[in-house]
Amino acid sequence: MKFLSPTISRLARMRFWRIKNWSNHPVASQREVLQELVTAAQYTEFGKKYNFSRLFTLKDFKRNVPIQEYDDVKPYIERMMNGEENVLWNTPVNWFAKSSGTTSAKSKFIPISEESLTDNHFKGSKDVITTYYENFPSSDLLTGKALVIGGSHQLSKVKDDIQFGDLSAILMQNSPFWGQWLRTPELSIALLDEWENKIEKLARVTADENVTSIAGVPTWTLLLLKRILEIKGKQTIKEVWPNLELYINGGVSFVPYREQFEKIIGGKVNYLEIYNASEGFFAGQQKPDDDGMLLFTEHGIFYEFLPVEEYGKPNPQTIGLKNVVPGKNYALVISTTGGLWRYLIGDTIQFTSINPYKIKVSGRLKHYMNAFGEEVIVDNSDKAIAIAAEKTNAIVNDYTAAPVYFSEHNNGAHEWLIEFDKEPANLHQFTVELDAALKNHNSDYEAKRQKDIALRLPIVHALRKGIFTEWLRSKGKLGGQNKVPRLSNERIMLEEILLLR
Repeated sequence: MKFLSPTISRLARMRFWRIKNWSNHPVASQREVLQELVTAAQYTEFGKKYNFSRLFTLKDFKRNVPIQEYDDVKPYIERMMNGEENVLWNTPVNWFAKSSGTTSAKSKFIPISEESLTDNHFKGSKDVITTYYENFPSSDLLTGKALVIGGSHQLSKVKDDIQFGDLSAILMQNSPFWGQWLRTPELSIALLDEWENKIEKLARVTADENVTSIAGVPTWTLLLLKRILEIKGKQTIKEVWPNLELYINGGVSFVPYREQFEKIIGGKVNYLEIYNASEGFFAGQQKPDDDGMLLFTEHGIFYEFLPVEEYGKPNPQTIGLKNVVPGKNYALVISTTGGLWRYLIGDTIQFTSINPYKIKVSGRLKHYMNAFGEEVIVDNSDKAIAIAAEKTNAIVNDYTAAPVYFSEHNNGAHEWLIEFDKEPANLHQFTVELDAALKNHNSDYEAKRQKDIALRLPIVHALRKGIFTEWLRSKGKLGGQNKVPRLSNERIMLEEILLLR
């Protein structure tokens, strides 16, 4: 199929002018998106309740419609899953993305309409590939197979024509025929529920394919790649798949995992980050060396940005694209073609550029450590872990951290549970480097560490391999998009994992 590569490249790049158009006029694109959303939903139950037919400005929209969290929209979504129409969106919604979250056993069900699929998720995917071919016109990416490491899928028991599953499974189930042709493995294996059995079947089926790209969460991707090497008796993935050229990652920061991937792949590949959540496809990296991902502003989602200090106030105030400041933490508030209105998804982002608008995920509103005023976010901890690992020649598989609060005999500290693929020769030196990197990336943490007044040196435990997988299994969250929460102000999860040692 190599002879098709030039044709595929030209076809993919024909769409690039559209990307340039909305990325060069993001504010105008967002204005049109909001108008289309409100117009489409004006006769839904939600639209009637909040007088969508009389909302003519963004100011009106923000004044009339309160910011929503999942518990606010849950009653509407439950009715939609029971088959009611015109509740949050004006077209039938037959798919719901199941997201169990990371701190609760309760599931969230995010409505996925036909417009969500076509105008957001699939459009975003095409834009990522288009941009890739624009940067690498001689690429053979689409002449091989794409290995997609997704979640599971199961039918809803509420109504036969209403289905739910992991987002990745919904996308696979609804992708066009050519998408099925280009992807590996076949759908029956890709959608298996039991994750450990699924990894084994994925490895055995895909090991002999011509895989040119991989997409998946880093932790589960690494598990699969290691199993493939065991099956094939090879040292690197490039020996198995010599034409592999792209790894698309998302869900968690790639920073702590990059060294492991470079080692296990054993050759040149491109790495691209995307921001594709159950609620929407928000952004994608344009080039492998970009600082940040291009915000998708013409993809059926209207964005507002909530300064994190506003969260929890009686009437929190959001800002638009024109007023964002690079480097500042904002909680993402979205309105979508799935019927989410001014919905607070819980992620925090920072802008790395405003011309064009590029973002990075900095953490979660409820995933941080701020027990002593240190305000450590996931972006800080990921970078610090990567630096400490590099300086001590260690490799980190996964980690989590929580505060140790003041006691009668000691002041506070941060306690870290780290699963190493390769442990440092000196764990104390790793701890010192971790502490120094956190000071360098967070001035509040540095201030609290002055003379150990509020915070003493971190407490770091090196855990046996596989312990985080055990914990996820115990919570029924093994595989797919599920991941270990990085940071918390509460010690519940940390104590649970310590009991498994």
